[in-house]
Amino acid sequence: MTFQALLDEFCAAVQAGDGARFAQVFTEDAVYHDVFYGPQAGREAIAQMLEGLFYRDGRNYEWQMIDPLAGEIPGRGQVGYARWLFSFDGATAASEGRRVVMEGVGLFELRDGLISRYEDSAKTGEVLLRMGFPPEKLFRVLSRMVKEQDGRDEVRAHLER
Repeated sequence: MTFQALLDEFCAAVQAGDGARFAQVFTEDAVYHDVFYGPQAGREAIAQMLEGLFYRDGRNYEWQMIDPLAGEIPGRGQVGYARWLFSFDGATAASEGRRVVMEGVGLFELRDGLISRYEDSAKTGEVLLRMGFPPEKLFRVLSRMVKEQDGRDEVRAHLER
């Protein structure tokens, strides 16, 4: 499967709300690092994330991949990147009745034509405001994200300069 075909199926499965279909674009041992829901390991957890978390908190999803690019990186293997736009109708107490739009970049590690690791890099502050989060919840969520970021080796090297 080409990278573009993989992305097309990824988006179609999300928009259909079909966790089993979504999980099929991932390897059995894949990890999906979601910016809000954290890491989900394995196809079953990835399927449950889509059906149990995404569709708990929103409806009517649209996910558009823009300018995808994939290739081999020495020492890392096959990787792909795509800028994306993501939107949904909010279904939480704070977001009900709002159309929420989010943008970011996805990093895909690929193996045997499937996704073995996915990670979002998203403009999270904007989406939290769009969802109607009160200031104290914004602070808690963004503080957790900073803590997670600070735990990565490449970030620690920058902080220790």
